Amino acid sequence: MNADPLQSLFVFGCSHHRTPLNERERYALDTNQSEGMLQTLSKAPGVIECLVLGTCNRTEIYGLAKSPDIVDELEQSFCRELGIHPESYQKHAFRYNNLDALQHAFDVSTGLDSQMIGETEILGQVKEAYARAKAAQCTGTVLNRLFEKSFQAAKAARSQTGINRGHISIGNVAADLSNRIFGRLQKSRILILGSGEVGASTAQALKNRGMADISVSSRKFENAHKLARSFGGAAIDFQDFGKQLKNFDIIICCTTAHHHILDRTTVRQALLERSEKPFFLLDLAMPRNIDPAVNELESIYLYNLDDLSTIANNNLDQRKQEIAKARKILRAQAWTLWLQLRRRTAIVA
Repeated sequence: MNADPLQSLFVFGCSHHRTPLNERERYALDTNQSEGMLQTLSKAPGVIECLVLGTCNRTEIYGLAKSPDIVDELEQSFCRELGIHPESYQKHAFRYNNLDALQHAFDVSTGLDSQMIGETEILGQVKEAYARAKAAQCTGTVLNRLFEKSFQAAKAARSQTGINRGHISIGNVAADLSNRIFGRLQKSRILILGSGEVGASTAQALKNRGMADISVSSRKFENAHKLARSFGGAAIDFQDFGKQLKNFDIIICCTTAHHHILDRTTVRQALLERSEKPFFLLDLAMPRNIDPAVNELESIYLYNLDDLSTIANNNLDQRKQEIAKARKILRAQAWTLWLQLRRRTAIVA
């Protein structure tokens, strides 16, 4: 190991800051792909520790290497795994090293780097990524310390400031938008396509606003049944949901499919069968589950993740002071951790 091992602390990848939605879809990883990527990178020569974080708005690789030069090779390996040309990747990629990488991890965990600034889901997603990497023995002294401290810093920033005032989350923003479009949600029917956390949180937010008629459809019927039962709703066989679209007002798509599960023809037919009564479609998946061409139809309100983020950040000016306070807390804690890690790794070296 070199004399200053922390000079090889890094994070690279793509996020909403520089990568448009249609490009982010190419980098989307499901759980199995994340685990496969983790194993590939951990076995690369010169890699000491690594972690893969994949969410709706980012795909990032964190790690510690024996030399800063190794990161170039890791980025090439990353592109090969995804089947993406390196030149295309470089148009949208970012890379941070050393203290900047550490501070970035703190900002991500806290939600300050999120597309919806201050959103709450990201902390759970980072914790899951960390748990997977740790269980696979891909993390060590530096990344363990970094992420555990980032969770503490996130808690401190949230408790000492108002960055998440209004309980910013995909679910809450989607529910508020639904209420704006349909008015009284008690009379609306909702269908969730996908049984994961995003669909569950959105359904819970809608139920909290008075919606009681919730159905779920998923490739695994038992998962759909379990989620539907938690809301007192019904499960629908995934092969049949297209035929039943006409019966619902709000459709939330959040499956892990890497293709469109709702196309223009299917939605148009459902519109005709419900006398063109409006549809509210929420595409919360990455890659997207709904063909954007659906938005060309009349009586369709189609929103994706970028749309919800724009709505959520409309009141950003009101929270700028709280965001500045949160950043101050995070920078202080990041600097303290950086000094601790430098002392510790210097002793080991």
